[in-house]
Amino acid sequence: MASALATDFTNKIVYTDEVAEFSPEVVEEMKSHLVKYPPERKRSALIPLLFVVQRERGWIDNAGVNFLAKFLELEVTDVWETATFYSMFNLRKIGRHHIQICKTLSCKIMGEPEITEHICNKLNIHPGETTADGKFTVTLVECLGSCGTAPMMQIGFDYHEDLTTEKVDQILDSLK
Repeated sequence: MASALATDFTNKIVYTDEVAEFSPEVVEEMKSHLVKYPPERKRSALIPLLFVVQRERGWIDNAGVNFLAKFLELEVTDVWETATFYSMFNLRKIGRHHIQICKTLSCKIMGEPEITEHICNKLNIHPGETTADGKFTVTLVECLGSCGTAPMMQIGFDYHEDLTTEKVDQILDSLK
């Protein structure tokens, strides 16, 4: 029989009753997403609204989730189910540059372990950590859909493909 184990994310979530506050402009932006869907399907706006919360708060936190649950008339667990399912939502504070390294088979075969080791050594952190200055967070993620140009990483919304240690150094140096 399987047992339930806390994950790296769930064991760090602190549940509170706090509800985030957003400027009137941000609330209007959120409402503009709602009108894209029939009123009985407003839950469909959850993913775009999670992006707005993440942009405004820097990550998906309990207060932001509580806001969305009230805003969309959902249970808090409904919002958490979506936020925790997708790796594009950050459930903890991250660095200004979020380096997501693809760890799946094509990237692994083409050199991901060496790229990950090089990046982590250069930044003096391990996967899942953020540099002391808050500039970089390194995360290993599932397939980013660029198998033909492996190994690859994503920083923010930008793909960096056909990585070598030299190319990684150029990319990281340009971000400082």
